[in-house]
Order: sequence, then C-alpha cells, then structure tokens
Amino acid sequence: MTSPYDDTLNPFQEDGSASPLTFDAPSLVSTPSIEHVQFTPDGTAVDSSQSTVNGQFGEHSKPTGNPAVYPSARPAGFKNDIDRYLHSGDDAEILIVDAVKTTENSSSPYIVYVIRTGNEETRRRYSEFEAFRNVMTKLYPTLIIPPIPSKQSLGDYAVKQAKAKEDAALIARRKRMLQVFLNRISRHDILSTEVVFHRFLSGDVSWAEIARSPPLTLLPKNILKAPAHNPLDASSAIAYAALPSPSASATLRQPDQRFQDSEVFTSRFASHLSGNMEKVTRRTMKRWSEYSHDHAELGAALNAFSLSESGNLAPAIERIGQAVDATYISTARLLQDFEQVWTEPLHEYSQFGDIIRKLLQYRHQKHVQYELTLDSLETRRENLEELEKSEIEARRLEAALVAVGVRPKSASVPATGHRGEQPNGVEGDIDDIVAESRSSLGQSLSLPPSPAVLPRRNKSPSGGLLSALSHSIHGMMDVDPEAARRSSISKTKDAISHLEDAQHLSAQDLKYASSIIQADLDRFQRQKVADLREMCIGMARIHLAWCKANLEAWEAAKAEIAAIEPHPNKPPLRPAAKDSAGPSGATATK
Repeated sequence: MTSPYDDTLNPFQEDGSASPLTFDAPSLVSTPSIEHVQFTPDGTAVDSSQSTVNGQFGEHSKPTGNPAVYPSARPAGFKNDIDRYLHSGDDAEILIVDAVKTTENSSSPYIVYVIRTGNEETRRRYSEFEAFRNVMTKLYPTLIIPPIPSKQSLGDYAVKQAKAKEDAALIARRKRMLQVFLNRISRHDILSTEVVFHRFLSGDVSWAEIARSPPLTLLPKNILKAPAHNPLDASSAIAYAALPSPSASATLRQPDQRFQDSEVFTSRFASHLSGNMEKVTRRTMKRWSEYSHDHAELGAALNAFSLSESGNLAPAIERIGQAVDATYISTARLLQDFEQVWTEPLHEYSQFGDIIRKLLQYRHQKHVQYELTLDSLETRRENLEELEKSEIEARRLEAALVAVGVRPKSASVPATGHRGEQPNGVEGDIDDIVAESRSSLGQSLSLPPSPAVLPRRNKSPSGGLLSALSHSIHGMMDVDPEAARRSSISKTKDAISHLEDAQHLSAQDLKYASSIIQADLDRFQRQKVADLREMCIGMARIHLAWCKANLEAWEAAKAEIAAIEPHPNKPPLRPAAKDSAGPSGATATK
C-alpha cells in the first residue's frame, strides 16, 4: 500500500519548483521560489532570478518599497536598530531570557516574558504574543505565520485553578516555544522586514500603543475585500466593496488540482501528527517518567539496604543503588531533552498543519470570489441587454406615435380612456403597435387610471394604514416607466463598470495569492525537511547520551561487584580457563 507521505504524492516541492497552476482565468504561470518571486504594485508577478529586458529586476537591481508589495525585496538601508541587528548576520538570534511575575497596570499578577534582541530588551505577556500573531495573519494573508504555543486546556486550568499561571513547567515550555516563534519570523525573508515586528521587539513602545496606531488601525474589517498583496491599500476600496464574501465551504466550478492536492496532503499530514504521533509520544513520555520515578525509589531502597550489610557486599549493593540513581537522573534528563527536541517541535508542526489549511482556505475563498464576480457580471450584462431591448422597442413605439400625429408625452398608452381624434385608418395601426409593444414590454408601457378618478371610500377607524398603503402604491404606479427604465439602464451600467473593476482586481489577487502561497509552501517544505532531520538527529543524540551515562555507572557497579567473595559451594573460576579453551570449547591439555 502506498504511503500518503510518499515524496511522489507530496505537492510541496523541496527544490522550490512548482507545477504550473492552470485554470481559465486568470491563467497562472509556474511559481518560482519565494526568495525570487516579486510583485509590482498592481499585483503582477515577476521572477527576480531572471533579469528583465530593461534590467529593472536584474541581478544587482532589486525594487524597494513595502515588503507586502515586493515580498522578497530587501529595502535600501535599515529601518531601525532592530532591523539592522536582525539582518547583520546568520548568528543574530532573539532570546527570551526570563519570565517574571508582575502586577504592572493590573490588579492581578501575570507573567511577562523578557525578550532580548541584541542590546534591546522588552517585556511582553502571552496575550500580546497572541494579538501580535493575529495582526501578522491579517497583514500577510498569503504567508505561513509561525504558531505560538497553545493555550492551557480548560481541564488543566480547572485542576490547577489559581496556580495555573505559576506552573513552572508551562512557563518554561512557553519560553522556549515563544523564542522559536520569534526566531522563525526573524529568519523569514518577508516577515522579518515588518515594522510592527520591530516595534513588538522594542522596549520603547507598549503593545497598546502599537495596536492604536498605523498600520494596525488601517487594517480592513474583511480581509477578503482588500488587496491580497497589501491589505492596507485603500485606493480601490470602492471596487473591492463590490466583491462578494464567499464562505469557506463554497464549491468551485473550476478548482485548481495542485491546490486540491495540497489540501489533501496537509490534512493527512496534520491528522497524522496531531493524532497517532502525538498520542504515542505522550504515552512514551508517561512511561519514561514512570520508569524514572521507579528507579528513584529502587535506588533509595538499595542504598538503605546496603547499611544493613557488611564486608564487600555492603559497598557493592551501595554502588548498585548509585547506578540505579544514575539511571534515574539520566532518564529525567532524557525526558527533559526529549520534550525540547521532539515533543515541542512535533506539536508545533501539528499547529503548522492547521495554519496551512487556513492559508489554503483563504486562497480557495479568493478563487470562489473570482467566480462569483464573473457570474454577477454576466447577470448584470444580461439585464442590461434586456433593458436596452426594451428601450429600443419603446423608441420604436414613440416614433410610430409621432408619425401618426400623436403627441409623445410618454411612451405608454393608457389601458382605458379616450384616445382623442385620430385620422381615418390610423386607429387600427396604432392598436396593432400598442398590442405588439405590450407583448414585448409587458406592463411597463401601461399606466393605471389616475388616483383622482378613483371612487371615494368611506373612512373607517382602521382605514389609516390602508390609506397610507394605497397612497404609496399609487405613488409607485405614477412613476414614468420611461424614466424608470432609463434610470435602471444607467444604474446597471454603473454596476457593470464597478464589477469589471472588481473582476480585474479579483483576478490579480487570485494570481498573486496562488503564486505567493505556493512559493511559501515550497519554502515550508524545505524548512520541514531540515527540522525533521534535526529532530531525528536530536533523538539519536539524547538516547546515545543516556546510554553512555548508564554504561559508566553500571561499569563502576560491576567492578565493585567483582570484589565480592565467590560462592562458597562453587570452586573459584581459574583466570586461565577461559584463555585455554580451544575452538570447540574443550580445555586444552598438555
């Protein structure tokens, strides 16, 4: 049976290449690596690894500006000291050096994490990390934003209650994983250039100030009705307002097979990690923990037992107890390393699976949005065609009336009432024209009798509502159908114009989102392979260290055991007996 994790079924390319993304409109080209893909302000993709005709994106010339517009562009110079430090070299690292309890600006205590970036130091609480990550997902809806450690489960919180925020193990785990989160962003070609990230690492500004100032105050309420390459750009807000907001469960008529494969693979990858892998890992850690505690108790029992013995037996039992204690200590260390090297990265990658699903969901909604916009545009064009046909028919009727000497006050002829004097032989022609026009235009060319000739009705206590309703209906019926039709034509043309602009923007968004998402998926695949390799090497290293530590302790115990007198009922083993054994195991004789 073929494994779903076979490389041949993996839609994420390790070498940065991607299969062509093809569907009718807009047609997409093969996506380059995210380190090379660039976009102009209108959302057009350009591969900077290949020089262009005019040399604008050549080898030594890269565009500058908003990283959201030019994702892989490195701005000229540095924006601030933190930006300079982060891009000063490969050894630049963000550290979380401490976790401190404080009551600053709060009536109850909480934990803040001390972040050190070069010479800069700041303090952020977990909720601020969470808010910062949510902001980054809105600023960069087409990129994989790394996860932060999960919140404590309700069950754990209920058990520990008030001491949940003081759990040393939880705080230490969050310190490590929040540090990984910050360093993943700092090593991302695009995210590391974001000013909001730099301000988050700065100790000169609080998170409340960051949240109340641009660019966060400029973020749209609905990310689907904003440019994919730069959600802060409001220059086309009117056109984007005409776009629909599809649900994530909407079905595509022309889905892209490559992204469908990516969705299937991501779902399997996430379910495998968050299901069997994490389940077995938790069980393994539980049993190692029990093994460690059992050895702690056994070592204490052996050390106590050695006090009741004498001679060479006492130190031998004591040394065995010490070896068991060494096994307890090395196992506890193995558990700690196992959590850092294997358990935490595994949980992080199960979170990555959910993040990628949401990223593909955003791209899916953009594709549905494009198809719905095309449908709406087609419907509007059909409506306009019908209205224009009605207008042509009305003008033909008007021309016929003018030809027979009737004053063209309106394009409609009353259904009842006097038509006035008509020339002989013309009345029948007009009746034919009116009948033909009515059949093609429906009732739009007929007006009911004026409300002034309607019979008066006696007023009744409950007649106020009926009177108001009747007045409203007559007001609507008195509208000139010709003016209403021409107004509808004008409004429909305006709606078509807005929809055409929206369709163009939607096509550009879909093209941009498809290219950038695929490029970032390829980057993630390379990162995943490298991280899993390090996880496997780390697993082997910690087990090797555990084995070496135990071997040394038990070798020392063996030497102490050898000093015990042999069993009195058995002859001592001659040292030369083993050496004098022949090939068949028999003792050699002289």
